[in-house]
Amino acid sequence: MFSKDEAAKLRKEFWTSFGKSFPRKWLLYNTKVKGLAFKFVADRKRAMVCLDLENPDELTNMLYYDQLLSLKTLLEAALPEVIFNDCYELDNGKIIRRIYVPFERKFSIHNKNTWRDCYEFFVANMPKFELFFYEYEAIIKNI
Repeated sequence: MFSKDEAAKLRKEFWTSFGKSFPRKWLLYNTKVKGLAFKFVADRKRAMVCLDLENPDELTNMLYYDQLLSLKTLLEAALPEVIFNDCYELDNGKIIRRIYVPFERKFSIHNKNTWRDCYEFFVANMPKFELFFYEYEAIIKNI
């Protein structure tokens, strides 16, 4: 087991190493849509690339999610393993809408031997997710 400080240091090293190994400007929070953000997730048990809908207005979240759901077949063409979840529970207990692609291989942010495969997964999948957003941005934002 790791102490809190050791775990925090490992997380920081993971993300710093990712940024240095694969320098690129990612879309992430710059969608220009309140509450709609792309995220990289990596923790002790899993990794994934996500599109999270967390607008404070629940009706807005629902409308954006429905809009994205209408494009599901198109997204699946680029990312066949994409999962749509309208009740995703975060570690803090908050329920959000999340569209994500999970990293299917064994991963732990505490195991440096799994980092490289995770980085490659991130770099292979996030650009496809971003391209989908850019291609259908007008439709997604049209709520």
